[in-house]
Parts: sequence; structure tokens; C-alpha cells
Amino acid sequence: MFLQIRDVNKQFVNQNAASTVLSDINLDIKEGEFVSILGPSGCGKSTLLSIVAGLTKTTSGEILLNGQQITKPGKDRGMVFQQAALFPWMTVEENVMFPLRKEMKKKEAREVAHQYLQMVQLSNYTKHSPHELSGGMQQRVAIARALSMNPKVLLMDEPFGALDEQTRSRLHHELEKIWLETKKTILFVTHSISESIKLSDRIVVMGTRPGIVLEDIQVRIPRPRAQHPQMTAKLEERIMGLLQTEIDKVVKEELAYAANN
Repeated sequence: MFLQIRDVNKQFVNQNAASTVLSDINLDIKEGEFVSILGPSGCGKSTLLSIVAGLTKTTSGEILLNGQQITKPGKDRGMVFQQAALFPWMTVEENVMFPLRKEMKKKEAREVAHQYLQMVQLSNYTKHSPHELSGGMQQRVAIARALSMNPKVLLMDEPFGALDEQTRSRLHHELEKIWLETKKTILFVTHSISESIKLSDRIVVMGTRPGIVLEDIQVRIPRPRAQHPQMTAKLEERIMGLLQTEIDKVVKEELAYAANN
């Protein structure tokens, strides 16, 4: 298996109290799959992605990529955050070239940057500064920067969460087109059921307190998904039922806690 998440647990200790964020997470992800991680706030979605990125350590368990244990960040994993996190003093071209600065000569790095800026339809903005771009365009630069490293896995932490609905829909189309062209393995964190259905091969639905895998769902709806509204609605209803049960559980726990304190 390409990406293996094995018995991953994560606890955070605060003022001598331990909080379990992730409990016994096990996932196998094939090369080239688009997998979304979906769940309520606080279920550990972003923490899991950070562990795969090598930015956060597990309390126990391990992550394997092509059989090699992940213990730190590496160029085999590209990360796209909710905010584009571009360097404001650099041009669009320079931002995409930045992770390549130690890997290749400047001319070659510029050619690679232009290749991926063309892929995200920003060839005409290479000399612009980030502040001259819209939020959606900045996210496209961030995607181009992550892809420029030619990572084995693209990790995306709610990359479109802060965008308006129209911009988000347009970027869904562009991301799907990029994925179909590159066949990169993508691990995508989202709060949106419709977003996960539109983009994913699989949807990992998570519960909270602690973060666990409720269900790992294969999306068997042909692409493009917009052409199959009945199948999409049926799957959306199924996922909503899973999440509503989880929300009801949390509310019940909070009411019980309030009654006893």
C-alpha cells in the first residue's frame, strides 16, 4: 500500500490533563487516490494531516509512505493550507520557485514554476505581487508552489474554506482537472459534505471526542458528479446522518457535563 496510517493516537497535555485528539486511526491510501477527511470541528482532521506532513508527532502509531516511516517534513509531501501563506515581498513566480532554490538552477526552477503556473491558469501573473491577486488566485499560486516540488502526496487543509461559493466552485473544477492530469495522491481536509463528494474517490468520515474513523466511504458516482444529482443527494444524506448522530452525541455529553457541574 502506498500511504499507510497505522494505529495512530495523539494526545495533547495541558496543565497536567491529557486530551485524546486521535484514537486508533487506521487508513490505507492507494497511489493516485483523492481522499477527503470530513468531520466536525475538533475531530482531529487537521492534526492527522499535520502528522502525515511530518509537522506533528504521534503519541503512538506510525505513518508509512512507500514503506518508509514519516518522522519529519519532506519534499515527497506538499502542503496547501487554508490561507495561501505566500511571501508578500516576492512575485508570484518567485513564490513558486522558492522551494526549488536548493534543488535546481534558477533557469530550470523558473521553467518548472511557469509549467505549474500555466496549469493553474496564472501564466499572465508571474510578475505580480500576492496582494495584487484575489484570494482564489493566491490559493492557485499556493497549489502551484506545492506541485512544483513534484511531491508524491499533496496535503490540503481546507484550502478553499475562506473563499466565496463561486470562487470555491471554480477552484473545485480546476483542482479536479489538475488531479486528473497529474494523478497525484491527494489527502484533502474539509468541513463540506458537497465538496468532499464532488472531488473525492473516498470520504473518511470522522467522529470526535476522541477523533475516530466513523466510516470510510467509496464514492462510486461517475465524474463529473454534477451530472448525477440523485446519486450525489443520496450519498450526501447518508453522510449527513452519520454527522448528525455525532453532533447529537456531543450535545448530550455537554448537557450531562453542565448538569453535573
